Amino acid sequence: MKASSNDTTSGALAHTFAERLIAWQAEHGRHDLPWQNTRDAYRIWLSEIMLQQTQVATVIPYYGRFLERFPDVAALARAPQDDVMALWSGLGYYSRARNLHRCAQVVVAEHGGRFPADPETLATLPGIGRSTAAAIAAFAYDAHAAILDGNVKRVLARVFGIEGFPGAPKVEREMWALAESLLPQRDLPAYTQGMMDLGATLCGRGKPRCGECPFDGDCVAHATGRERTLPTSKPKKTQPERYVDVLVIRAGERVLFERRPDSGIWGGLWSLPELTPPTDARDPDDALLRARLTEHAAALGAKLGAVQSVLPLHGLTHVFTHFKLHLRPWLVTLSLTGAPTSANDDNHAWLDGAGVAAAGLPSPIRKIADALSLHPSGTAQLSLPT
Repeated sequence: MKASSNDTTSGALAHTFAERLIAWQAEHGRHDLPWQNTRDAYRIWLSEIMLQQTQVATVIPYYGRFLERFPDVAALARAPQDDVMALWSGLGYYSRARNLHRCAQVVVAEHGGRFPADPETLATLPGIGRSTAAAIAAFAYDAHAAILDGNVKRVLARVFGIEGFPGAPKVEREMWALAESLLPQRDLPAYTQGMMDLGATLCGRGKPRCGECPFDGDCVAHATGRERTLPTSKPKKTQPERYVDVLVIRAGERVLFERRPDSGIWGGLWSLPELTPPTDARDPDDALLRARLTEHAAALGAKLGAVQSVLPLHGLTHVFTHFKLHLRPWLVTLSLTGAPTSANDDNHAWLDGAGVAAAGLPSPIRKIADALSLHPSGTAQLSLPT
């Protein structure tokens, strides 16, 4: 990591950094977010988990619905995991929801329903890392602890001229040291909120509003014209692509869903059955694929009737952080000789329109499911193009 060569200027900036940031936050920062103006560690924790890698505007409606359904940590802890996952559906990064539920249970069982005030203890709870623990402790308990999320890394890299990818271990260690050295002795909630606000509002990724920044005259990136190149981007890698065939197995007015394993993508959510092993190719052999799909669907729906037809639906592409997923859905129609509900178990469920609406589904799977218009009469209409 290479910092500004003017150590005297950098030292003077560090000495006044917290005071200037707190003054800026008081006048220009955000003060009306739903999770602000509270010392309730439960509400603060809930917002911090939801805000991980997710924009404020996206989080706000989810935050409100969660508090309405789970007003305190005890209510969340005793809720079935399916209820938590269903309410989280669409917010993404579903391991957060599983950890959220598990964390609530640990807080109730091991901490008497009260979140610890010590940041190091908080960081041992499921889903809470060092930076999130510091934010909870600062906002709820005035703890003297530094945060270092993506917004803060961007501010520090630009203002102090820090080079190197912030996710690299060496750079991150030095950023932690800098973040801790800048902490004030008082007004920790205002300072912490100011760091978040500055990175989220003025010092954004694309078009930083440098003229409004309290550090405009001292910012190394602005002075050297490197606002767009600091922080240093992560070295690019070719994004792998995966192709997955999913089965929309329909029996009358219901569609078959499978629960995903707790680990991996979409862990714990309900999804459509996948062809296993996958045909991981852009253009698989159509005749062989149809034969495999028919065999797999017949095995899953054996109690209900024979496979009547297998038709391709319009595919979907979903981009994750580390790979691109191409979903190829197939509409499989069964002859209905048994009752779909008789085939339900812990990992399989035949759901009608109301059941689909209430279930926790990954976003791309919900798009496929919503394209099926299920009717009480027992018929189903398909609105996805083939």
